[in-house]
Amino acid sequence: MDLSTTYLGFTLPHPIMPGASPFAENLDTVKRLEDAGAAAIVMDSLFEEQIIAEHEREIREIQVPENSYAEALSYHPLTDEVRLGSELYLEKLSAIKQAVAVPVIGSLNGASEGGWMRYARLIEQAGADALELNIYTLADDPLVSGAAVEERLLSVVRQVKQQVTIPVAVKISPFFSSLPNFCMQLAEAGADGILLFNRFYQPDIDPENLEVISKLKLSTRDELLLRLRWMAIMSGSLQVSLGVTGGVHTGVDVVKAVMCGAHAVQMVSALLRNRPEYLATVREELKIWLEKHQYESLRQMRGSMAKERTPDRAMLERVNYIRVLLGGPG
Repeated sequence: MDLSTTYLGFTLPHPIMPGASPFAENLDTVKRLEDAGAAAIVMDSLFEEQIIAEHEREIREIQVPENSYAEALSYHPLTDEVRLGSELYLEKLSAIKQAVAVPVIGSLNGASEGGWMRYARLIEQAGADALELNIYTLADDPLVSGAAVEERLLSVVRQVKQQVTIPVAVKISPFFSSLPNFCMQLAEAGADGILLFNRFYQPDIDPENLEVISKLKLSTRDELLLRLRWMAIMSGSLQVSLGVTGGVHTGVDVVKAVMCGAHAVQMVSALLRNRPEYLATVREELKIWLEKHQYESLRQMRGSMAKERTPDRAMLERVNYIRVLLGGPG
């Protein structure tokens, strides 16, 4: 059975890989993922807040108070005693690249232009085979239009592409007025791949203590539905690598994502629940499903449920909504 796929220019033995997560924090865990058959390793994200904190610290250390010139002559900021988040990230990436034989994909998480450029280059120099821009922006300013938000994100992609030669994928949210148009613009800006969708952890409210609290909630298979719908709608019109991330828990979930047009899928929650070795189980489930349904290859199946090929494309639009509310089949 040929499970191979092409993603970001890499020929992979199958489409399944871990997504950006704490797995990359530990080299032993990364090796376990490779041993389980991970098609690639996606690093955890380097957050913009870490970059900003580093810049602020550099400025504080370089600014020498008046009358301290003598001490300044022998003072060297960023010595081995100063271990900054981004430095550790780059060292970790380099170590992982040396330890595994599969592609290693770096991840940057932020929204502003300035912080991305330098670290995109450094991630490439540290050995990353590709880069994932994990875009998260909260458009909470009523004076900033949706078009302005989109243009700022597109500018980030354009500038990052000018800084690196490795493939660049963009992980986005579903919160855009015209998602197909924005994805088309991402492709025109130079994105080599698009992933659907980012999982944003919504804050909760503690009414007793009047506090905003954070909660980590792992994904369920229900979250896959939003990804499948938009993947099916857009895959036929986008000439870039496409990935699904969020809600992938079983081999059948992988089948669905590929049928809708995905070249690759990323898993995190299912691996956190079931350990890294579970990736091998999902890969075997995928193989068994294809054999049972007499497919010869994964490529034969890809896009068979995309909007252009599905027998009832209206179900991807308003018809499904109407049928569900009226109690019809769905």
